[in-house]
Amino acid sequence: MPESATPDIELPPVWTGALDATRQSAALFAARDVAIRVTDRERIARSIPLARRQTLYPGSVHWNPCGLAGGHAGIAVMCSYFDQCFPGEGWDAVGHGFLAEGVTALENGGPEHAGLFAGLGGFAFALESLSRNGDRYQRALAAADELLAPQASELAARLSAIGTGLPVSAFDLVSGVSGVGAYLLRRDPLGVLPDVLTALVRLAEPSRGIPRWATPPELLLSESTRRVYPSGQLNCGLAHGIPGPLALLSLALLGGYEVPGQREAVRTLAQWLLSQRVDDVWGGAWPDAVPLTPAGRPTSSGASGPTRGAWCYGTPGVARSLWLAGAALDDGGLRGAAVEGMTSILRRPAELRYLPSPTFCHGVAGLLQIVLRFARDTPSDTLADASTGLVDQLLAAYDPERPFGYASWETADVAVDRAGLLDGAAGVAMTLLAAATRIEPVWDRSFLLS
Repeated sequence: MPESATPDIELPPVWTGALDATRQSAALFAARDVAIRVTDRERIARSIPLARRQTLYPGSVHWNPCGLAGGHAGIAVMCSYFDQCFPGEGWDAVGHGFLAEGVTALENGGPEHAGLFAGLGGFAFALESLSRNGDRYQRALAAADELLAPQASELAARLSAIGTGLPVSAFDLVSGVSGVGAYLLRRDPLGVLPDVLTALVRLAEPSRGIPRWATPPELLLSESTRRVYPSGQLNCGLAHGIPGPLALLSLALLGGYEVPGQREAVRTLAQWLLSQRVDDVWGGAWPDAVPLTPAGRPTSSGASGPTRGAWCYGTPGVARSLWLAGAALDDGGLRGAAVEGMTSILRRPAELRYLPSPTFCHGVAGLLQIVLRFARDTPSDTLADASTGLVDQLLAAYDPERPFGYASWETADVAVDRAGLLDGAAGVAMTLLAAATRIEPVWDRSFLLS
């Protein structure tokens, strides 16, 4: 079992709604309407071929019974939150229906991989979310844990064994060890979390002058990324980069889980991110990635170009990981840098945040959820005003003529109708609910925000 510690930090206030009565009513109406639509199985089935015709990236459109990002598991997590906010309305039963196919898959050996967003880790997260603190789904949860534990240990061992030159999928939140750890922080009956934490601690160890988690060009996610980073990169996004391991290691410390070297690793990774900050007229910000030179070293000039205001890439996700690191280490400097980063993003005009979509991953909902978390941790008028403005953006984007009430906008003129949690309407509904109710959105652990 991991060593246990209780950090001496001031507890944040309870969760409170961020809206006046008029906005709250509008947000609840939109959220409920979206939730009804995205739990309509026939509507979901019709949307898949439609979305493939709409999108510029047809290979990205799929629906996975066990999927958290785009599948039944994500809808079940949404139902869990609606059930917490509106007990007695039957949302738990609706969520149960969306878990049924995944349970069948579980009985047949489960998903092929452990990843959080499309694999076994995410389905286990959905089960736990609907379990009402383990009172239900005990058999299914036990089966998921039995399948997940050896997969998680293998992922951790593989990560520890690699010297330098890693695909982000080895350690990131979406597919890698950090995402599996997000579930294990909530439930770890077989004691696998120390293996995961130890593997992530190793990422912070020096290795011939280059971070171990550097990604060479042949291991980058796509050809388009290789064109931008022909010699490789150091990924700075919360979804796929080093902020994910930093957030997971920090949340573990805050939860009382610690392995040797963990605090030093948190300090090292946080300081590296601080060193990559770029300043512009709005303040400090963070890039998507730092390019590598042909010799495989980080470029001395760091990264340049516009920085995004999204959860997946850009300043908000980085700032949240730095805040969690500052909370875990009780470091006011890290917390201050995180708040300054958020303030800089919120100073920018909306069009310079590069958020074309209302959805969570790279859209307004993701930024709003991070602002809500910061507003809880460090209340200020700036954050309160920002959350109100972002809710107004989401309400303005609500379109009852679309199948799910919200579309995922890839560009200014390409809208794709998706139901899911990550890139679809379900994520918008959950974020609106978080802004409008007094029930803490613990589901955002799946995004490493809490």
